[in-house]
Amino acid sequence: MESFVGALRNAKGGRPRTSPIQLVTPSQVRARLQVVKAITMDDQAITSQFFSRTRNFLFRGRPIIYILILLGGCASSYLYKVRAHNIFSCQATGYTSDTYLAYCDANSYGDYDHGAFWFDLEPAAERSAATADVLFLGNSRMQFAFSTTATAQWLASAKYYLLGFLGFENSIFARALLHKLKPKAKVYVIAIDDFFEASERPLAKIVMHGGEGRPRYEVKRLLQIIHKAICGKLTRICGDGVVVFRSLQTGTFNMAQTSKFRGLARQVSYDQQIDENAVNEAITIGRVFLSDLPVKPECIILTASPTVDTKLRVANAIASGLGKTLVVPEQMDGLRTIEGVHLDRPSAERWSEVFFRSASPEIQKCLEDHRVASSPNPTHDTANSAELE
Repeated sequence: MESFVGALRNAKGGRPRTSPIQLVTPSQVRARLQVVKAITMDDQAITSQFFSRTRNFLFRGRPIIYILILLGGCASSYLYKVRAHNIFSCQATGYTSDTYLAYCDANSYGDYDHGAFWFDLEPAAERSAATADVLFLGNSRMQFAFSTTATAQWLASAKYYLLGFLGFENSIFARALLHKLKPKAKVYVIAIDDFFEASERPLAKIVMHGGEGRPRYEVKRLLQIIHKAICGKLTRICGDGVVVFRSLQTGTFNMAQTSKFRGLARQVSYDQQIDENAVNEAITIGRVFLSDLPVKPECIILTASPTVDTKLRVANAIASGLGKTLVVPEQMDGLRTIEGVHLDRPSAERWSEVFFRSASPEIQKCLEDHRVASSPNPTHDTANSAELE
């Protein structure tokens, strides 16, 4: 059998063809090496140029990057501060056309209520207080005790206003505010527990004597507009701090639900101890305070708001020294506080309902007497009433 090479030889008519070997001269080798070297140098030059441009770009942009990082850090820090330490640490669920935020438990916000009245930032609230028929005075314990449906129902035929303040405010600020408002009340209900005191409370000092008080409270008022717009819609980005809203029309308090008081609720209790010196001092201050009120003595009703360690015996002694009888419900079982200070809502409803059962006859009598006295011709009206009977 013929081999493959033989078949090729027979087909082509001779020996198989092979390509001749071409020899490369040294000069050609050098030429080719120079070409390769040139290509390599071009690649290195391009690579070096690329890295050089990248480095120059980064170096030129670094100040901008640093500035952006710095600004971002400052913005984050500021937003955290606003969220944790300002009004945005509280929810905005209590805003209505009839309310404003009286207090937000934040280091850089806190109280707005004192400044709202002292600096005329809430004119509608001032008008309501000044024109109320029944004006309630006291501290925040009084506010929570009477911010109830029972109060609204018993006084449905009269205008009333709760003019108490947080911060355990006392008669010094109340007296100065009454001089400013010049109220037309026919009846005063005063919660005298820790009220007739000789020293100003810190919040009163800020608004009454602080040189920078008004600008600070004006900023707080502006922040409420922003707070309402943001936290009213984006509730998740705002905190769960303690927040209290006040009604413009009646002065009642509304404290939004918060987890801050979880586990702090305590039963109302009574402290029977008495400090005679403190009682005598309170009587002295109380006499001056009551003498300024432009109503008949019988139209001034004194009471005491229940709390933990209620100083009921002290309150009774002060009222007696002022020639008054303390109007308080008998010691009721089952009353509870939100956090050891203020009555919770169910307890406040029960307590205020019983209070008005006792106080309402005197309140209504004072209101009726004033209405008759204000009539253009009381004798004529009385005669007509007799004829109709």
